[in-house]
Amino acid sequence: MPIATVNPTTGRTLLSFDALDEAGIESCLALAASTASSYRRTTFAERAALLSRAADLLEEEAEDVARTMTVEMGKPLAAARAEATKCVKAMRWYAAHAESLLADEQPADADVRDAGASAVRVRYRPLGVVLAVMPWNFPLWQVVRFAAPALMAGNVGLLKHSSNVPQTALYLGDLFHRAGFPQGCFQTLLIGSGPVERILRDPRVAAATLTGSEPAGRAVASVAGDEVKKTVLELGGSDPYIVMPSADVARAARTAVTARVQNNGQSCIAAKRFIVHADVYEEFARLFAEGMAALTVGDPMEETTDVGPLATESGRADVEELVDDAVRQGATVLCGGRRPPGHPEGWFYEPTILADVTPAMRIDLEETFGPVATLYRVGSLDEAVDRANHTPFGLSSNVWTREDSDLERFVRDLDAGGIFVNGMTASHPALPFGGVKRSGYGRELSGHGIREFCNITTVWQAADQG
Repeated sequence: MPIATVNPTTGRTLLSFDALDEAGIESCLALAASTASSYRRTTFAERAALLSRAADLLEEEAEDVARTMTVEMGKPLAAARAEATKCVKAMRWYAAHAESLLADEQPADADVRDAGASAVRVRYRPLGVVLAVMPWNFPLWQVVRFAAPALMAGNVGLLKHSSNVPQTALYLGDLFHRAGFPQGCFQTLLIGSGPVERILRDPRVAAATLTGSEPAGRAVASVAGDEVKKTVLELGGSDPYIVMPSADVARAARTAVTARVQNNGQSCIAAKRFIVHADVYEEFARLFAEGMAALTVGDPMEETTDVGPLATESGRADVEELVDDAVRQGATVLCGGRRPPGHPEGWFYEPTILADVTPAMRIDLEETFGPVATLYRVGSLDEAVDRANHTPFGLSSNVWTREDSDLERFVRDLDAGGIFVNGMTASHPALPFGGVKRSGYGRELSGHGIREFCNITTVWQAADQG
């Protein structure tokens, strides 16, 4: 993929960028390593002041940044504004809480004595240079949710962003520079996927984090494993959205529309598989289809647009292949299922619901990265759990029930990194975020996220022998 801004609303290339050459990459690596050795000695107060300044700048520039994101990857402008605001919130949260999250831990006195020590403490120290390989779907948020905790922990970052959001990537590097972070604390590398392995193998790079596809995660994890370097991976998701008989069905159906088409359906944590108990299936299916069909598909710069284009032409082709395969094998289209009329340019696809999905269809197990929902009818709680876990992914999940016994069963048995009850999945700086199975490993956000790229160091002092 060339490094370029290609407007998905029109399919036209607006700007192209040259990739960094080997000399440029080496210069960035050397600067990052040099900066890491000094930045790690800054105080939490100094880092917090810098990150707070970055938050202030982003808040001031949010409208322009939102428009850049919309032009580059097609999300509705209102959603882009919300993404910028969310990043400001996360920066301020980590600026306020990082010191307490990484405070020295003191074992119990009895354990200190049993360890033969006069004092023991656990300290969290930065690892150094962390490589971040990030995707296009939330081009600001995905980076900030890594950068804010990493910088507050005393690490420095190298960003390899997706090649179709270069302007957003360059903005991020410039933002931290203008906020006053030392040169080399956070650098954007305009590179394709080719140099990633060499950068990750470089001894000056201590660890890596990746959000993206399962193949990309496998590639980075393989190299990092060979080099014995820490990684955090957030990969795909095919999140279940379970509706039980006790649920508020009307509310569940309204929320289901947003849960599926957020970010034009291009979200790892978007609900994708809608698993509905037979007692309320017909009502939910009718309301869900009415809500999806009522959405406005169009220019994402228009305030009235609900669903914009998919980010890439190949992404739309992938969605079409999955839908066409399912329909050929007997799936029922409740709404959508085609390119919308009236949009000859750009990479639009209608909000779609497929029922009567069977295991023979690719869409039953593969992640659909677009505004397409699959709908399943189940007859019991056991069947709902089995259907929800019938996926190689395990990122998040949504359950709708008013029965405590239902809830306890879901919390015990759902294979997912998150369970959201009577609402849709969302991320928040104070809550750990990540998955299981092929959705990856490790956690972002919260105290768990900031400690991922820390050297957890035991400091033991001998008992007085005098």
